[in-house]
Amino acid sequence: MNYNNPNRNIFLPVSLALAIAVGILIGKILPSDPDLQYHSSIKSRNDKISNILNIIEEKYVDTVNRNELSESAIPAILKKLDPHSIYIPAKDLARANEPLQGNFEGIGISFNMFTDTILVISTIPGGPSEKQGLLPLDKIIYVNDSLVAGKKIADEDVMRLLKGPKGTVVRIKILRTGHKELLPFEITRDKIPIYSVDVNYMVNNQTGYIRITSFAVTTYDEFMNGILELRSKGMKNLILDLRGNSGGVMEAAIRIANEFLAKDQLIVYTLGRSQPRNEARANSKGIFQNGDLVILIDEWSASASEILAGAIQDNDRGTIIGRRSFGKGLVQEPVSFSDGSGMRLTIARYYTPTGRSIQKPYKDGFDKYYDDLNERYIHGEFDVSDSIQFSDSLKFTTSGGRIVYGGGGIMPDKFVPVDTTMVSPYLAKVRALIYRFALKYTENNNVQLKRYTEADEMEKYLDKQALLDQFVVFAENNNVKRDPAGLKTSGKIIHTQLKAYIARNVLDNKGFYPIWEEIDTTLKYAIEYLEK
Repeated sequence: MNYNNPNRNIFLPVSLALAIAVGILIGKILPSDPDLQYHSSIKSRNDKISNILNIIEEKYVDTVNRNELSESAIPAILKKLDPHSIYIPAKDLARANEPLQGNFEGIGISFNMFTDTILVISTIPGGPSEKQGLLPLDKIIYVNDSLVAGKKIADEDVMRLLKGPKGTVVRIKILRTGHKELLPFEITRDKIPIYSVDVNYMVNNQTGYIRITSFAVTTYDEFMNGILELRSKGMKNLILDLRGNSGGVMEAAIRIANEFLAKDQLIVYTLGRSQPRNEARANSKGIFQNGDLVILIDEWSASASEILAGAIQDNDRGTIIGRRSFGKGLVQEPVSFSDGSGMRLTIARYYTPTGRSIQKPYKDGFDKYYDDLNERYIHGEFDVSDSIQFSDSLKFTTSGGRIVYGGGGIMPDKFVPVDTTMVSPYLAKVRALIYRFALKYTENNNVQLKRYTEADEMEKYLDKQALLDQFVVFAENNNVKRDPAGLKTSGKIIHTQLKAYIARNVLDNKGFYPIWEEIDTTLKYAIEYLEK
């Protein structure tokens, strides 16, 4: 995995990218090592497990399904190894691959269930729905002659109806504001991109902001498009937001780290019992080797996010701000089976440039492993950095002489606690209503809102609309009584969220994040830090 060796391709092969499945935290994201070989099949052994299955199949009192028994046994075996070695049944493999492929096949809309109706939030630019004239806030009433409005349909069932192989046709009928009759559409499904870079924008005249929500095959290209756009707007400093990013394709993180580091600086290395040390180093071609850099992380930042943050921290290239990351430092190798199912087997650990293994312990069982974040919360780690204690055996020193720690996640250089100053019981009661109000408000005021193309313009308009007062009435109509004390504490956060969600309904993430910034204490801290 030597980044400087022109004869060694460390960029992720497409065949491998399509084989990687998702599995961290809640069994969804699994980072992978791009240099590990993809096995097309595995030979079965004539061992005790096979013998037991043979005996059961031959002699058990009732008829059994051997395949079902095998499907149950494999996860139990892998559970004895580590939290991230997993088995993926054939029926789930394709869907698990979609976030890492960077695309899926469907009609290209973002939707939400609004009062038991499928409401189109946005259409993917250039996608089949946009080309056919589908618009945000259209309500889907029929899909292929089946009534879907007024029914409590799960999101997964909606996706099953709308997604499908490229080239196939789905017929829908929609209700559009201003039209009495249902409008019919025939939409031919196509490949739809999944974007892992949520947004890029300038937070001030010198500082750009990029948010990466996952690492997929397309992430590096998305990131480069974003950074080039920001540089054209005068960006000198960069805030890279990896909060909530639970990982994905390791190669994307390596390539992005390369854009910040000087020639031959170590990015990451992997090492396992049967895997020799394998390094990735910077090749000196990065376009942002100078300029102040801040990376934001939190307790949900994991795997590839930790590779990138660790490389920047250990090379003294930038400042890590936020809270301690998740602590996922295991490398999985994908294995496929002839029936279309797959397995992700841990075969190595990855290490940051100073030699830190940031994988948190899992020897006390998987329940304790996944309950770790709750334990951190109870212990006060989200509130006070001093609650985190590291032993001297986990101490490492960067080339610049700074002390960093291993043993479970990346500890930020600057700690920012969870902000609870605006939290109240009233906020807890109305939280689910905020988005519903924003959808309804957007629907009722769509013509006026579409006049605004920038977040700041729309926010100025919304600030004059007494949104909070309207929302309080809306909440009362939904059985949440007015709470003056709660509004005094949480009024700002509710008002800001209302504006941000309304702006997202019209301008997508370019409207959402610049407004949300007002209540994002970690981002505000990073902006102030760079200004100083």
